Amino acid sequence: MTTVSTPVHIDGDGEDGGLHAVLLDMDGTLVDTEDFWWQAEVELFAELGHRLTAEDRTHVVGGPMTRVIDYLIGRTGVTLTPAELTVLINQRFVERLAGGVPLMPGAERLLNTLAAHGVPAALVSASHRHIIDIVLRSLGARHFAFTVAGDEVPRTKPHPDPYLAAAARLGAAPARCVVVEDTPTGVAAAEAAGCPVVAVPSIAAIEPAPGRLVLPSLEHVDLALLRSLAAARV
Repeated sequence: MTTVSTPVHIDGDGEDGGLHAVLLDMDGTLVDTEDFWWQAEVELFAELGHRLTAEDRTHVVGGPMTRVIDYLIGRTGVTLTPAELTVLINQRFVERLAGGVPLMPGAERLLNTLAAHGVPAALVSASHRHIIDIVLRSLGARHFAFTVAGDEVPRTKPHPDPYLAAAARLGAAPARCVVVEDTPTGVAAAEAAGCPVVAVPSIAAIEPAPGRLVLPSLEHVDLALLRSLAAARV
């Protein structure tokens, strides 16, 4: 799959009134996989003799895997190494992807709208490349100019690196790239990169803030709204 190396040309703001691109998170934003991750973690730790709670879920949602693993080790005291736990959780998650991945409400409509109006879209995820490539079989690689994986940047979310990499590849100012995210971790990464944000919370609550619009689902996101967020930064 396409990664972050080759520049992508965009034609300025044109009719999009300042909107250069839309950068979208994957898990919990476009595809309903947060439950898959949680089930994999709960099942594994139950076998290791530890019961994870709803409170734990608020700490692990949104990744990245390094932060999730550090939290779970500190919480449970398991003696497996971070590398071993990462492999085991990923294996269980991939098993759950075998039957396909459900899209979040409004995801397909939004992606089709962006394509119909020639607005570049990039997938920017904390998940690793092999996970993204599996999910794209359900989501559709055709929707994206390129994808950025968490293991392809020096630092993943909540650092700004993934979104800065995506904007740089587009040759766009981050302030003209609207980010769509579902977790506080992802929102923090986007805002640190200087992008306006549409937040559609999946598990953990996200509060409105300057430059951040919080909506109940992607069904409330349309092109006029995205243009207005980018235009506000011009």
